[in-house]
Amino acid sequence: MIKFRVAVFFLLVGIGVNAQTVTVKNQKQRLKGENVDGFAVDLEGKKSDVSSSLTRYLKEVGKIKFLSSDPLVITDPVFNGNVYAKKSIYAFITESGNVVSAWLGIKPSEWDSKDVEMINKQLERMAKEFGVRFNREKAQGQIDETQQALDAVDKQSIRFINQGKDLTNKLANNELQRIKLEKELEANKLENAALKIKIENNKKAQDSIANAAVQIKKVKETQLEKLRKIN
Repeated sequence: MIKFRVAVFFLLVGIGVNAQTVTVKNQKQRLKGENVDGFAVDLEGKKSDVSSSLTRYLKEVGKIKFLSSDPLVITDPVFNGNVYAKKSIYAFITESGNVVSAWLGIKPSEWDSKDVEMINKQLERMAKEFGVRFNREKAQGQIDETQQALDAVDKQSIRFINQGKDLTNKLANNELQRIKLEKELEANKLENAALKIKIENNKKAQDSIANAAVQIKKVKETQLEKLRKIN
């Protein structure tokens, strides 16, 4: 019970109530030997969680090419229903303290110049959209954890209620049994006293009969003696 209360306490302490506003910032990133402009959002969470969430998000945009190291490459991206074949966008995940940054960008030289401005606007939108989605996933995760804790509390509450009913019934049965035993004990005491009286009376009766037997034997001896003297 104590461990359960402690777990609930730390869960409540860990829940934040402040809304998080996602801000997109322009940020340069080293990409294929040169610094390129891109868009980043700072998020609170584990790097692995941000990476996993970003991978799921980018699968909706194009084909993901997993490399042994950064960056994450998304090929043949789709924007406004148009597939940009043989084009790529890049994603980096960096971590500094408790802040994890997700960066999206392109290498302009790999794109047609007429598309660069449009793609950058799309990437800025995507960075914002991803940040909002991640924070919502995180908030939903906290809600799910809280619901699990609530379900556990409800389950424990029902268990204690049922346990209380069971204990109450056992107590009632115990009271009835106690009353019955007390009555039996009282009857036992009365029977005990009665038996002692009967035993005492029995002893007196035995003594009386024994005395009567002695007297009868004496009478018999007298009668036998009288018989012997008859001639």
